[in-house]
Amino acid sequence: MTPEMSQPVWWLPFHYQFFCRGFEAALLVGALCGVLGVYVVLRGMSYVGHGLAHAIFGGAVIGYALRQQIYVGGALWGCWSALVIHRMARGRPIRLDAAIGIVSAASFALGIALMSRMRVVTRNFEAALFGNLLAVTPFDLRLIVGVAVVGTLLLWVFYKELLFLTFDPEGAQVCGVRVAWIDTLFVLLLAAVIVAALQVIGATLLAAAIVIPAATARLLTTSFHRMVGVAAALGALTAAIGMWASFYLNTASGATVVLSSTVAFGIACVVHFIRRQRLAHQHLHRHGPTAHQHRHIHEQFHHPHDLLPNSKQR
Repeated sequence: MTPEMSQPVWWLPFHYQFFCRGFEAALLVGALCGVLGVYVVLRGMSYVGHGLAHAIFGGAVIGYALRQQIYVGGALWGCWSALVIHRMARGRPIRLDAAIGIVSAASFALGIALMSRMRVVTRNFEAALFGNLLAVTPFDLRLIVGVAVVGTLLLWVFYKELLFLTFDPEGAQVCGVRVAWIDTLFVLLLAAVIVAALQVIGATLLAAAIVIPAATARLLTTSFHRMVGVAAALGALTAAIGMWASFYLNTASGATVVLSSTVAFGIACVVHFIRRQRLAHQHLHRHGPTAHQHRHIHEQFHHPHDLLPNSKQR
């Protein structure tokens, strides 16, 4: 009996170097997307991630057509798209969603048009569209590690500014925070993460990989600090599970990662519902000889009786 046969079946994929490399990339990308997703979800910027992913794919195809590394084309085009979207959105005539739609749709359409002209590119860019963790190269892994280190450092340095901007953008501007500069920096960081994760998750699924872990964490905790940690852990865990499942199911790794994240979100919804029902049950009251029931309102309002001055309980 060989050593491989003597070990558990679930350990079998880790005997392959390409799987170990893709597994490491999935963990890093999942955790990084989870952390960035917290800011994206709380600021209502989900459409920004979706639009940048499509724009960066177009830039990657343009870079390939110009005989350049796809990461170079994707990074340059992604940074340019982020700046254009940010600039257009700050102008009064065009809203943010319209700016994202124009830039992302035009960039993606340009990439598809070039792919249709150079049919040999279609197979090469299948991973960029849908993700292929099993094709992650050592260069891809080094790029992901570099982006993860730089991104973590930037989020740590500008933690207070980003936190202030997330919950009170008007107050941040009044207090002297350079809102426009911090916004630009965050969008560029988001573009860099998308470029690094393009090979791992794919342009069509990256927005989901960024949003779902953060949305799941939002259902499980109300603390911002815990939300960041839970989102990072969920992103890494669901990426690892999706990576492992894709090996046995013979499915696209990017799609399997997103599906595992969706399952986690569904479980979190059930847990959140059960928790709310228990809290509602604990706060039911009985008044006087006649039993009647009502719920407390805890989030934004006081007890209904407290809203009425000199009110008497019946």
